[in-house]
Amino acid sequence: MTNDIPWLAPAGVLLLGYLLGSIPFGLLLTRITGAGNLREIGSGSIGATNVLRTGRKGLAAATLLLDLAKGAAAVWIAGAIVPGGGVLGAIGAFVGHCYPVWLRFNGGKGVATLMGVVLALYWPSAIVFAVVWLGLLAALRISSMAGMSAAISAPVSAAFFGRIELVLPLLALTMIVLWKHRANIDRLLNGTEPRVGQKSV
Repeated sequence: MTNDIPWLAPAGVLLLGYLLGSIPFGLLLTRITGAGNLREIGSGSIGATNVLRTGRKGLAAATLLLDLAKGAAAVWIAGAIVPGGGVLGAIGAFVGHCYPVWLRFNGGKGVATLMGVVLALYWPSAIVFAVVWLGLLAALRISSMAGMSAAISAPVSAAFFGRIELVLPLLALTMIVLWKHRANIDRLLNGTEPRVGQKSV
């Protein structure tokens, strides 16, 4: 059947990646544990940084790991179903996290999920991603700056390591990360972006 309809399998793994990526782990974990409605806390985002604003560090860490894991899982599953389909799984998972249909297409900002797909697509770039993310977070304590810089490192490191086929897909996902952080960029330019541990503006 899939031989008769050549686009069916790629479309299927893209949709599968989207559905997996659209699972809002941060929102689910905070509700299940009674930590509050994440939509009414801080920035209202469903990611780990906003979960941290509940004061529950364990929940924030779990959210980060699960958001990362769903991105990696989407790549691996898509690649197993369709040879070379990992990039489609990556795109699906990332878009699903940022624009989940269940939340009226208002999801997270994508940094952890992007790291997950980078890890599954090409792990050396994921090491660069993690070093940039954690290094800047420790040095500056500005989550948005660390996350955006890590995202930018993904296509740059892919190009550096000679994985040219990954540059354009990762660049596209990085542009979405920057778009989702546009309010943070405004605050960074105005000097009003909060540091980790401070109240969100």
